Amino acid sequence: MSVTDPRAVESAEEVAGALAAGAYLPDEGLATAVYLALRLRRPLLLEGEPGVGKTEVANVLAAWIGGGLIRLQCYEGIDSAQAVYEWDYARQLLYLRAAEATGRARSMDAAELSDELYDERFLVRRPLLRAIEPVAGPPPVLLVDEVDRADDEFEAFLLEILSDYSVTVPEVGTFAAAEPPVVVVTSNRTRDVHDALKRRCLYHWIDHPDQRRETDIIRLRVPEAGETLARQVACAAASIREIGLYKPPGVAETIDWARALALLGAETLAPDQVTATLGALLKYREDHQRVADNDLASIVDQARTANRP
Repeated sequence: MSVTDPRAVESAEEVAGALAAGAYLPDEGLATAVYLALRLRRPLLLEGEPGVGKTEVANVLAAWIGGGLIRLQCYEGIDSAQAVYEWDYARQLLYLRAAEATGRARSMDAAELSDELYDERFLVRRPLLRAIEPVAGPPPVLLVDEVDRADDEFEAFLLEILSDYSVTVPEVGTFAAAEPPVVVVTSNRTRDVHDALKRRCLYHWIDHPDQRRETDIIRLRVPEAGETLARQVACAAASIREIGLYKPPGVAETIDWARALALLGAETLAPDQVTATLGALLKYREDHQRVADNDLASIVDQARTANRP
């Protein structure tokens, strides 16, 4: 089911149901934050540890609304050329050489030639410009992923774009959104996002789910995993997160672990299978060693005891 107008959403419960239909199980706080962002037409800033499902919110929203997903992946040094637009210099050069070869360039003055070279057909639209271009049908979902990786200057530039959803290309004109996109901004909080950007957005912190909800998530995303295995995986993952790892496993890693165990035919956690598949859950050698030092067998046994078939 798609929604042509995000403002037509009537309740947080409707949002929760739509996300669940897209295989995403939000808690009440997240469903409410998404509902308010849609109704108030405000960007939604999602913060949380890596792997808790921030990016997936935008993916599921895009599928539900029906306007498509436009993703801007942030990184250190990103600037307007990568985020908004740039000129296709290779095509411009080919056009210029063709004009010279045919003699057209000699019949035009410098201003006319410049107008042709900086025509809109040579404009390369990057995610921010594509997100605000007028479209028929539902608005797109603009995902600004990992904004904390970008620098202060880019944050200020992004804030300007999100203020009026318009971009001016000096050689062409101003592009303005007739219908603002649905904007989801994510941050892993490797650094603090500036207050000015936070004030522009609605804010929600996504935490690791409790064991019951993580079990439900595993059952939804890995239907081949039985109820007992899902409960034991969720319990063991919760215990492992409390050890103090360099990179605690997120929900995405827990899903991968459950899928790997199910593929091996596991119905419950078994020490040998847990050891063999732990690379689906933990991605750093130091974390593997720390889990081993904290008695992995005991963690598995506690999960099995607390969640028997």
